Amino acid sequence: MIHTNKKGSWLEITVPEEWEKYTLETLFKDFWMAPKKLVHAFRMEKSVLLNGQVPDWTLPFQKNARLSLKLFTEEKPTHIPQYLNVDIIYEDDHLIVFNKPAGMDTHPNEDGQTGTLANAAAFHLLASGEVSRPRHIHRLDRDTTGAVLFAKNPLTAAILDKMLQERSIKRTYLALTDGIIRQKKGIIDKPIGRDRHHPTKRRVSENGQQAITYFHVIEKKKQHTLVQCSLATGRTHQIRVHFSAIGHPLTGDLLYGGSDGVSRQALHAVKLEFTHPFTQEKITCHAPFIDEEPIFTIDPYSI
Repeated sequence: MIHTNKKGSWLEITVPEEWEKYTLETLFKDFWMAPKKLVHAFRMEKSVLLNGQVPDWTLPFQKNARLSLKLFTEEKPTHIPQYLNVDIIYEDDHLIVFNKPAGMDTHPNEDGQTGTLANAAAFHLLASGEVSRPRHIHRLDRDTTGAVLFAKNPLTAAILDKMLQERSIKRTYLALTDGIIRQKKGIIDKPIGRDRHHPTKRRVSENGQQAITYFHVIEKKKQHTLVQCSLATGRTHQIRVHFSAIGHPLTGDLLYGGSDGVSRQALHAVKLEFTHPFTQEKITCHAPFIDEEPIFTIDPYSI
């Protein structure tokens, strides 16, 4: 674990021994994989110091040097701050994980929209005295519940975005499907594209984008199967489309042929795992179930 400390607008990092192979240039480029435009802004605005001085970006680090990054600057929120009753699973100076309820969009889909998780995030930061702009790293469908990750500053967002692209942020889902799935585990590898006949629906399509879902069966009960899923890709409606395509649509998912046994599609993002961008600590977040009428009976912390 790397030692860090927030001091006003600055994050201080004690350079670990394993960073002696890096310069500032290669730390940003190869380790954090930060965008060139963002790195240029850090350099031009002198928002990086080494032992309190403007550094030479081409010199190798020395162990225990004091690296300072000006991360905590004021930003005007891009979403209207709005109080909404949303639970927080994890939070620190850099990021926040919410447990999104059903019936809530992750972010506004049009200017001025409220009632979204992004509005709640903006309010929470403002109420906490943090004048920054929360940035969602991934999304959940409106009626899917569970863990959603937000970054509090541009560098954290850039690092997490890259981690998401490289599949080093692991998201685990629970789904309740219609019918009994006979196999204990499996891989659904079917490309997904837009449905030309429906503005929001997706479908399996030979011309679609590659989509891979891994699953294993947790429990079979009556006419339903409880499955644990993880994604090798992150396509819109991926789990919903894939299970519908193999003849086991999610219970409650009327858009994709599911039964009306529950009030929404039975899908919950139960666990989120990632390495912290700065401390390199392993973070694991479990999202408790929050439906008023229980859909899942398993202990979410057992996943």
